[in-house]
Amino acid sequence: QVQLVESGGGLVQAGGSLRLSCAASGRIFSTYKMSWHRQASGQERDFVAAILWSGGGADYADSVKGRFTISRDTAKSTVYLQMNSLKPEDTAIYYCNWRTYENNYWGQGTQVTVSS
Repeated sequence: QVQLVESGGGLVQAGGSLRLSCAASGRIFSTYKMSWHRQASGQERDFVAAILWSGGGADYADSVKGRFTISRDTAKSTVYLQMNSLKPEDTAIYYCNWRTYENNYWGQGTQVTVSS
């Protein structure tokens, strides 16, 4: 099992920045990919960004390219999402996804609210 603890969400004005963190513990030795997804109220959960455990393969949704940056710290078993130039349409619950070769894990979610 892998346990995930997300943090860093909050309320920010449009144009502001936030950094989300997702710390993993447990059976992470077979991790190969981590990603962030978000779900706005009444909407489906959408992909935001992903990165390989090796550090390569960073990928972004078109809506966040140039504004968000995903990174990871293997020593801390943590994946980050730096969010800049936030827009009201970025308001959502943000979920961390941690994928190992055996299974797929989700964090509890952290609320991000961007006011106009």
